[in-house]
Amino acid sequence: MAENYEVEQPSQTHQTLQEVSRALENGMFVHVRRMLEDMEPEDIAHLLEASPPKSRLVLWQLTDPEEQGEILEELSEDVKDGIMVRMQPEQLAAATEGMDTDDVAYLLRSLPDNVSQDVLSQMDAQDRARVEQALAYPEETAGGMMNTDVVTIRSDVTVDVVLRYLRMKGELPEATDALYVVDENSRLIGELPITVLLTSQPDTEVLEVMEDVDDAIPVDMSDSDVASLFERRNWVSAPVVDEEHQLVGRITIDDVVDIIREDAEHSMMSMAGLDDEEDTFAPVLKSARSRSIWLGANVLAALAAASVSNLFENTLDQMAAIAVLMTIVPSMGGVAGNQTVALVIRGLAVGHIGDSNTRWLLNKEALVGLLNGVIWACIIGGVVVLWKGNLMLGGIIAAAMLTNLVVAGVAGVTVPILLKKMKVDPALAGGMALTTITDMVGLSVFLGLATLFLV
Repeated sequence: MAENYEVEQPSQTHQTLQEVSRALENGMFVHVRRMLEDMEPEDIAHLLEASPPKSRLVLWQLTDPEEQGEILEELSEDVKDGIMVRMQPEQLAAATEGMDTDDVAYLLRSLPDNVSQDVLSQMDAQDRARVEQALAYPEETAGGMMNTDVVTIRSDVTVDVVLRYLRMKGELPEATDALYVVDENSRLIGELPITVLLTSQPDTEVLEVMEDVDDAIPVDMSDSDVASLFERRNWVSAPVVDEEHQLVGRITIDDVVDIIREDAEHSMMSMAGLDDEEDTFAPVLKSARSRSIWLGANVLAALAAASVSNLFENTLDQMAAIAVLMTIVPSMGGVAGNQTVALVIRGLAVGHIGDSNTRWLLNKEALVGLLNGVIWACIIGGVVVLWKGNLMLGGIIAAAMLTNLVVAGVAGVTVPILLKKMKVDPALAGGMALTTITDMVGLSVFLGLATLFLV
């Protein structure tokens, strides 16, 4: 059943979109409003992202104001920004009512400072203090993604007292799987899992059944490291502490899933030089402007490779066979190198690659390049000999192929690592840098050897 759902879901979304579009064209706004009332916030967000800009604004005006906060949470950044800039501060403040602190902080960070201050001024004092605390931490840290809504207890009370306290409280924050035990200075000293709480004797003190929290997350830990911890430890939630080990909030699995999804989208989109939050239906000029930067960088790389060919213009004029074959070597090097780049970027993202194992990985990929180089040098060289009837030409392309595949393996490791050390995103620039290297090396070796031995 799950497989059928995955297949049918996109077509169902487009059917809904078509129905909504027809209704809007015919002025059936009441019908559209009723349709939106029957949809979940995440489905409305998906519908908004799949709609052209004009329809999107009309749909937003027809949504239930009480659900607008939840809808904003689900939208991609580009679409969300386009909607929020058209909302008044009091509307934004109303939309954020009832949202988790981390989600409110995430929304406000995307607004100009004067607008976010106006929104904060519309909130009550308690909510404003919580949001300002979250805004005080950098966005891509544990402090920036944590929620300050936590339930704390003392270690010297009994299980029965805790249960009576929870009944008085009436409800727990979402994804609560443990209560946090703090001392009189709000320092975290342990946690009491809900499962332990429910299965312990009422007269048992919390101190006797609580568990250690040696893995509490520092407030300045990066969000990618937080996601890695959640993945390894299979956590549902985790406490966040400051430098003095005081409890300042907690992170839940739903926030971590968002980080993992965003990192995956970032890697995929960066390979093409695109912003991972770019709106599919963004205006033409905006899309063209954002993409032209990457195209410009690519032109420079292509010109660098073309300049190598220009150095051997006389060789190309004298032997047409060389011009026919010259694209094979850089193409094979680019494919092999990008395979290594993808492997290394993933290793860097999940924390598998560091100073202790970089040299081993470099040697391994160089040997992989050497082995593949020998195999494909023999194959391509043999094909060229049979095709062109020229043994020397076959040997030259074989030597160039071997050299370029070894260089591709070494560059595939070193380029992403160097880019990361230079604070440049390897996913964004790694592929282009690698392709430029393999193009220049492949052409230089092939055309250089051809000039020496054939011309």
